[in-house]
Amino acid sequence: MSLPHRVRLVEVGPRDGLQNEKRPIDVGDKVRLIDDLGQAGLSYIEAGSFVSPKWVPQMAGSGEVFAAIERLPGRVYAALTPNVQGLEAALAAGADEVAVFAAASEAFSQRNINCSIADSLLRFAPLIAQATARGVRVRGYVSCVLGCPYDGEVPVAQVASVARELFAMGCYEISLGDTIGVGTPGQTRALFSAVARDIPRERLAGHFHDTYGQALANIYAGLLEGIAVFDSSVAGLGGCPYAKGASGNVASEDVIYLLEGLGIHSGVDLQRLIAAGERICRVLGRENGSQVARARLAAG
Repeated sequence: MSLPHRVRLVEVGPRDGLQNEKRPIDVGDKVRLIDDLGQAGLSYIEAGSFVSPKWVPQMAGSGEVFAAIERLPGRVYAALTPNVQGLEAALAAGADEVAVFAAASEAFSQRNINCSIADSLLRFAPLIAQATARGVRVRGYVSCVLGCPYDGEVPVAQVASVARELFAMGCYEISLGDTIGVGTPGQTRALFSAVARDIPRERLAGHFHDTYGQALANIYAGLLEGIAVFDSSVAGLGGCPYAKGASGNVASEDVIYLLEGLGIHSGVDLQRLIAAGERICRVLGRENGSQVARARLAAG
């Protein structure tokens, strides 16, 4: 199978990247980050989530963020929504699309959202139905597809089953997430191959964490399987809470550098992306998690 000619990045930094930060982040800084990302050419930006601030305090100001961002043409500004109440809040704030999240591991589902996989899918049914009825597309995340911090290995058939359910309910795209970053390229290819028996490859995406340094290799494996959508986070924002001290999301800058080296078009200006990442890292008082950004910045 030949490599895709074009790849779309789903930028999750403003949501998945910031939600675990300990230091409070001003709405203005979040807005600046999202605007910087849009100006760098990212066409899909997950700008916030409408969850209980009790559980995710950093996302408490998502409504204000959506009200203040510069909405550039050709960009999608999306939000994570766990339930119908979250959907209503997201649509009121002007989210273009929404996303729901399920786990491929029973233990992770219980620990993360306090219910079984089956119950989580039942909760999403009315949300997806209402969004679809209102012309709003819904993206589906499946976490722990290549390993779980509690259950260990996760059967491929279980991942495929959860992905199939979300797709059947109306999610237009299913993002398969290696939440703890333990997967390797061979496992990644086998996973996409298996899930693609039920869901077209053009409806699948990859979400890889770099905990074990395998994220870029796994993305390349996904490309070899014909996958053309990948989630990433500017400056590698977002740690891995299940592997203390480990890195989390793959850095968008590193993915763009890989794609450019393969001659694959993304529409993203790497230098502007590096500048966006460095700016938010200064705000957060943390080191830039992108190896490409650190190398380019050191070289001047």
